[in-house]
This record gives sequence, C-alpha cells and structure tokens, in this order.
Amino acid sequence: MTTPESIKTAIEAGLACERVEVSGDGQHFQALVVSSAFEALSKVRRHQLVYGALGTRMREEIHALSMATLTPAEWSQRQGQH
Repeated sequence: MTTPESIKTAIEAGLACERVEVSGDGQHFQALVVSSAFEALSKVRRHQLVYGALGTRMREEIHALSMATLTPAEWSQRQGQH
C-alpha cells in the first residue's frame, strides 16, 4: 500500500528538495514540495518534475495527488504570513 512516507521518500530520491511534506489516506494525497529546482518554472513544469520523481508510481499506485510546489523564497514568504 502506498503511504505518505513512501511518496515522500520517492520525491526526495528523485528531486533535490529543501522540504517535503506528504499527507493522505492511502487514496488521496497532498504534498508540499520546496525545491530550488523550481526557480523560474511554471506551476505545470514544477508538477512535471515531481511526477517525474514519482515515475510509474504516479500511474500505478497514486490515485490522486494535490501539490503545492514552492521555491525556498516562496516558502519563506509563506511562512512569514502566519
């Protein structure tokens, strides 16, 4: 069974990240991914990088994944808003 931890591990293995948080119930997952690799990329391109890190798992094991993909600067800015 796919777990939030296994998704987190797969993302970290396939993409250099400053922070990864994944939650979910086994069917639907939410991920926060903070990576310098997202600098100057569109939201679609950022998601493609995460999907690439997950590889075939995205098609075979993960039914729904919503993502927040942020650069370190965007993450820092978001943290300052709370």
